[in-house]
Amino acid sequence: MYTAYMNTHKKHHTNKAPAELDGTIRINSKGWGYVSIEGREEDFEIAPESLNTALHRDTVRIVPKPRRERGRLRAEVVEIIERAKTRFVGVLEEEHGHRFVRPDDTRVYIDFILAHEDSINIDIGQKVLVELTRWSTPKKNPLAKVLEVLGADGIHETEMRSIVAEQGFDWHFPSTVTKESEDIHSNAPAFFREEIPKRRDMRGIPTFTIDPADAKDFDDAISVRTLENGHIELGVHIADVSAYLTRGTAMDDEAQKRGTSIYLVDRTIPMLPEVLSNDLCSLVPETDRLAMSAVFEMNMNGDVLDRWFGETVIHSNRRFSYQQAQDILNAGKGELYDELLSADTIARNLREARLRNGSIAFETDEVKFELDNTGKPVRAYRKERLDTMLMIEDLMLLANREVATWMHEQLEKKRGVFVWRIHDTPKPDRIEELSLYLKVLGYELPHKNGLVTAQDLNRLFEEIEGAPEQDMIETATIRSMAKAVYSVKNIGHFGLAFPFYTHFTSPIRRYPDVMVHRIVKSHLKGNPIDAKEYPWYERLCAQSTEREIAAMEAERDSIKLKQVEFMAEHIGEEFEGVVSGITDWGMFIEEKNTKAEGLVRTRALRDDFYTLENHGFVLKGERTGNTYSLGDTVHVRLAGVDIDQKTIDWEIVATR
Repeated sequence: MYTAYMNTHKKHHTNKAPAELDGTIRINSKGWGYVSIEGREEDFEIAPESLNTALHRDTVRIVPKPRRERGRLRAEVVEIIERAKTRFVGVLEEEHGHRFVRPDDTRVYIDFILAHEDSINIDIGQKVLVELTRWSTPKKNPLAKVLEVLGADGIHETEMRSIVAEQGFDWHFPSTVTKESEDIHSNAPAFFREEIPKRRDMRGIPTFTIDPADAKDFDDAISVRTLENGHIELGVHIADVSAYLTRGTAMDDEAQKRGTSIYLVDRTIPMLPEVLSNDLCSLVPETDRLAMSAVFEMNMNGDVLDRWFGETVIHSNRRFSYQQAQDILNAGKGELYDELLSADTIARNLREARLRNGSIAFETDEVKFELDNTGKPVRAYRKERLDTMLMIEDLMLLANREVATWMHEQLEKKRGVFVWRIHDTPKPDRIEELSLYLKVLGYELPHKNGLVTAQDLNRLFEEIEGAPEQDMIETATIRSMAKAVYSVKNIGHFGLAFPFYTHFTSPIRRYPDVMVHRIVKSHLKGNPIDAKEYPWYERLCAQSTEREIAAMEAERDSIKLKQVEFMAEHIGEEFEGVVSGITDWGMFIEEKNTKAEGLVRTRALRDDFYTLENHGFVLKGERTGNTYSLGDTVHVRLAGVDIDQKTIDWEIVATR
């Protein structure tokens, strides 16, 4: 039967009283809500019967309730201030003549009722995108209308479309955007000829791109040449998207709305139409292209001796994959070897200096999949981390840092607006929790009342390198950090240890970079962005951050789906894993090769009765004294998977 949510509590008044508090609610798969209030260390817990139609990430008004003895802070939702989203993906079902949609997201704890005429021509079992139209009382299910039929449930193409739609991204571009992009493409040759005389011509300098082998859009290119004084001129050339993307157009509005491209396991959902992202703006080889460039005079130690920013025209001589460039460096010879070696040497020295200055050396493995022609995963593997990846990363950091530093200098001369990429210091309570977590695993993280230095974090990363629990600790550490965001107010970047930082290097796939390019161009022309534009940029910074988070969730969802689908072919087989989390209902095990995480339920541990100990980091058997701790290596058998819920169930075989 479809899920109905009943609430018999009396309705509260919605006039804000002194005891009322506003915040964002998080809801788990069991239907319990949690609201964080700034300035309070403990979250308020909201029971299912007290949600009063609140959904995950809604902005809500709550009223605290009496705390139970030795219990959590409790509250009740009394008003929905703003819905985080109104569109949801789910499967169309029918029961007793009623058609309803069961949401894919388990945090959406209630089914949506559809009008019969709205869904009569849709087959039961189809995935659909619906929009919430009315939900006036928690005593009744919400009403919704169908916006789009995504396809049959369980089909690869349907599932990829569903993941994108669930996060609020559009699969298709509106016809007005498509028309604009086609017009730009047809007018591009004449526009290009007009632009060349206005720009610095750098087409005669050795220039190359280095990207993944399957990349289609090339945001950045590197040029390298030795100057007469022996110094190196290093150019970081970025696709000049803002030359084609005009503010106020339908295409610009759509790019703002998307905020970013989305990278799923088998495809990219671009921020811009492909005639721009894969053609006009892409720095493809053997083709003249418009660029925004950061050109540095440097020594091999990585010191910036002089810098120049501006509009250029470039010509990439070669498109390398990361592996191709790495092979040339390893062999000590090949096309553009001297230029690659100079860039690599400078990048290494930049990296060493950055780490000495307190930048945190985060390294995380990425899982990749080989899919058959139906989208079924036939191989899962970890992406190899090459030195050439680090090289490009450090050269992009250089450009972002130097552009931000230059903009800081400009804003000291004349007030204006800029888009910063900021990263706050971690909250002390998160670091204290992380330190306790690490202590259980046998590691020490020095801190003073929750304040930690980047040097101490880097020493931890050096200590865990190669250990079975390395991935788990790195993930836990990242989760303890603040989230990097876009802002018009600069506080610096804690993780990189940069006082000034921005995103300048990926305008094909990130809208904030487009904003940065426009602002830099305005300053170069002596026309800083007027302060009255501040609210517009402030709003777009917040929106871009939210879209970035949604895109990351879509990427993670696509990976999780393929992990579960891959493991579905191996039920009954044994694997080696690491205990990655412990709760009173079981422990999470991450399989070492695919990083697929699943649950060993406490009730499946039949050799004893297990309870939580040591601050919840250990499961201990009452009779045998056997323990399972975070970081333990265990042998598990795959008991089953649920592809719809993207869950995996393990059984313990043995402990090592």
